[in-house]
Amino acid sequence: MKIKRIAGALGAEISGVDLTQSISPDLAAEIREVFLKHEVIFLRNQLLSSPQFMDFANAMGEPVEYPFVKGLDGFPQIIEVKKLEHETVNFGGVWHSDTTYLDLPPMGSMLLAKEIPPYGGDTLFASQYAAYEALSDTMQRLLEGLQGISTSAKADVSKTREDRLKTDGKSSTPKDFSSKHPVVRTHPETGRKALYVNIAHTAGIEGLTEQESTPLLNFLFQHQVKPEFTCRWAWEPDTLTFWDNRCAQHNPINDYHGFRRVLHRITLKGDKPV
Repeated sequence: MKIKRIAGALGAEISGVDLTQSISPDLAAEIREVFLKHEVIFLRNQLLSSPQFMDFANAMGEPVEYPFVKGLDGFPQIIEVKKLEHETVNFGGVWHSDTTYLDLPPMGSMLLAKEIPPYGGDTLFASQYAAYEALSDTMQRLLEGLQGISTSAKADVSKTREDRLKTDGKSSTPKDFSSKHPVVRTHPETGRKALYVNIAHTAGIEGLTEQESTPLLNFLFQHQVKPEFTCRWAWEPDTLTFWDNRCAQHNPINDYHGFRRVLHRITLKGDKPV
């Protein structure tokens, strides 16, 4: 196994691993160590069937179902993340951490590229460790103890799901979710602190009025995705990406109108942020 960093803040490409074959517990532990260190990992040339994709996900954590979109036949934990030729809005096309409106947001998410446009469709990732550590000591102290209010109904994200809900939505799913989480969370495995608000889901701060919370949140939303905290990944077919939702945000770029982009996604169960 070889590891190549792709940016200063986060991101590493792993080569020399074939996920079509069963991986040993030792290799799984090595991969997970790289994942924890670099926040997002990339593996090219992984022509995986759905069972093989699930095997790798089970080696890294516990796959769970996505609350809004139904999964593939026989594989409810695998959903399609897609934008079709006639569509102009992409799925999740805004900076965000996945489903922070849930009481137990996911530990991580995996994407496996199936169909990639001839250009465009890259994904940006941002280290929330780096974003937190770049704040002044005074701002860090100010944020300690604050609770962000996340909702699935915030306009910035609900519009990105509109087309998918028409075709792949779960009719039995409650319309809205809401939850409160620390503005700064401590990673349960690394012990490092990370910003844990995002423009897609965080609608306010508990105990503050809208007039009080809006300027603070707007500052954090702009700060946490500065270029020096990010990396950018250009997809190829059969590339697998796995990111840590507890300390990294992502943003799929919507610059490939007229082309199809299809990826398969698995979400891994997380715990209560503290």
